[in-house]
Amino acid sequence: MAPTSTPQTPFGRVLTAMVTPFAADGALDLDGAQRLATHLVDAGNDGLIINGTTGESPTTSDAEKTGLVRAVLEAVGDRAHIVAGVGTNDTHHSIELARAAEKTGAHGLLTVTPYYNKPPQEGLYRHFTAIADATELPVMLYDIPGRSGVPISTETMVRLAEHPRIVANKDAKGDLGRASWAIARSGLAWYSGDDMLNLPLLSVGAVGFVSVVGHVVTPELRAMAEAYIGGDIQKALEIHQKLLPVFTGMFRTQGVMTTKAALALQGLPAGPLRAPMVELSPEETAQLKIDLAAGGVQL
Repeated sequence: MAPTSTPQTPFGRVLTAMVTPFAADGALDLDGAQRLATHLVDAGNDGLIINGTTGESPTTSDAEKTGLVRAVLEAVGDRAHIVAGVGTNDTHHSIELARAAEKTGAHGLLTVTPYYNKPPQEGLYRHFTAIADATELPVMLYDIPGRSGVPISTETMVRLAEHPRIVANKDAKGDLGRASWAIARSGLAWYSGDDMLNLPLLSVGAVGFVSVVGHVVTPELRAMAEAYIGGDIQKALEIHQKLLPVFTGMFRTQGVMTTKAALALQGLPAGPLRAPMVELSPEETAQLKIDLAAGGVQL
């Protein structure tokens, strides 16, 4: 049974898009995944995104994705919302992944905008509704045009919000104006998918975060959200400004690369990356240490 949710926060308030730990030989490290998931929930995450891009989903098999969801559910599924990434640029494949995630016991689905093939808005609408029709699970859209090539328009968001199971959006569009209109018109629960904009998005109606830096600063993210929602705007701003070096440092290069390096520095499960991702250079690792220390992260 998933933790209690509300229409305002259907997946909780602070979620981390979890990396997928691998063993030294590149195989899936399910024990490491369970230990990392437990660490993240203990740190204050309401939920975890499994098999997202930060989880290296482009390079894991369908069977590995199912095994990972099962392992994390066993570890923390009674304490956190376990949301399975099922988005691809093939609607039929996404439906198969969604049904497998539901059968495994996932509490919700994350569905990214189809990438590379650049469908029109009607194609996006049909893609997302077909996935939502395929299971009984609540769906979080994921709008990231910088990677997918196509934004979800406000009009399409409004149409999609009419579906009873499409309940939220992870916003990595980087456009506060469009977010403002989409939040106001769609009524979807809005989650920041861009850590640097976590606080600004709260100010226009977001309810929480789907974070990468949550791997290292979940308590601070939770404190920032709770301060803002509780009316202590100055405290929220102070936390935001304290975390600026972390936000910057974790995205100097690709986020999963820096995240796995940061976890390794803290002695937490991460392991190698699968090609085409690569380990940080010694110089990049040294800079990451400087950035994290400047943001108060203990290494």
